[in-house]
Amino acid sequence: MSKKEKPLHSLIAGTTAGAVEAFITYPTEYVKTRSQFSGKRESPIAIIKNTLQTKGVAGLYSGCMALVIGNSVKAGVRFVSYDHFKHALADAEGKVSAPRSLLAGLGAGMMEAIFAVTPSETIKTKLIDDAKSPNPRFRGLIHGTTCIVREEGLRGIYRGLFPVMMRQGANSAVRFTTYTTLKQLVQGQGRIGQPISSFMTFGIGAVAGLVTVYTTMPLDVIKTRMQSLEARQAYRNSFHCAYRIFTEEGILRFWTGTTPRLARLVLSGGIVFTVYENVIKLIGGRQV
Repeated sequence: MSKKEKPLHSLIAGTTAGAVEAFITYPTEYVKTRSQFSGKRESPIAIIKNTLQTKGVAGLYSGCMALVIGNSVKAGVRFVSYDHFKHALADAEGKVSAPRSLLAGLGAGMMEAIFAVTPSETIKTKLIDDAKSPNPRFRGLIHGTTCIVREEGLRGIYRGLFPVMMRQGANSAVRFTTYTTLKQLVQGQGRIGQPISSFMTFGIGAVAGLVTVYTTMPLDVIKTRMQSLEARQAYRNSFHCAYRIFTEEGILRFWTGTTPRLARLVLSGGIVFTVYENVIKLIGGRQV
C-alpha cells in the first residue's frame, strides 16, 4: 500500500515550500498582475523597466508579504487537503487513477481558495494596483489591509472569490494530476512509492506548472480584474467582467500575462514539489 503523509508534516512541508516559492518568484507575479489591469497595455520588459526607474527594486516586491503569507498558508492547506482526498480516493493497492487525482486536486484547490488564496491575492492585487499610482495610498500590508476592510468590509478582501475558486480548483486539479501521472511514469510500474531525484522532481513539477498556465490563464485574468481597485465600478460580477473583456478587448486578452505567469508557475512547480518532498524526507513525515 502507498505511504500517506502525516497531516502535521504535510502542513509543515507545504507551508515551507509555499513561502520559499512565493519569495523567489514574486517579481514575475508582480509583472503578471500589472499587465492584467485594464487600460494601457504594457509588455513585461516595459513594466520592469518602468518600475525600476520609478520605484527601484523594492517596487518589484510591492504586495510581496501578502503573497508570501498567503502562499505559505495556501500550500499547507493544498497539500494537507490533497493528501487527505488522494488517500480517501485510492484503490485497494493505494494507487490513484488520473480521474481520481483530478478530483482530489479540485477539492484541494477549492479549500485553498476559501481559506488562503482569495484574501491574500485580493490584498496583493490592490496593493500592486495602488503602488503604480504617483502617490500611493497604502503604506504597507497592514495599513493597506486595514483601509480595505474599513472601506469595503470583509467583502473587500473576498472580492473575486468565485473566479479564485474556479482558478485554484483548476490549478490544483491540472497540476496534481499532471505531476502524479508523470511521477508514476518515471518511477515505472511496480516501483510506485520509490524515491526519485530532486532534479527529476523539479523537472516533473515544472512540466506540471507549464500545463497549468495555459489551461487556467483566462480564470487568472478575470480574477485579477475582479480584485482591482476599480472592480466595484467596472464589473457587476465575474461573468460581466469576462463579457466586457471578450467584447471590448478580444479573446486574446484572456491570455495577457502568460509569459510572467509561465515563468513563475514553471519555477514554482519545480520549487514547491522539490522543497515539499525534501522537507518530508527530512522530518520523516510519511506513514503507511
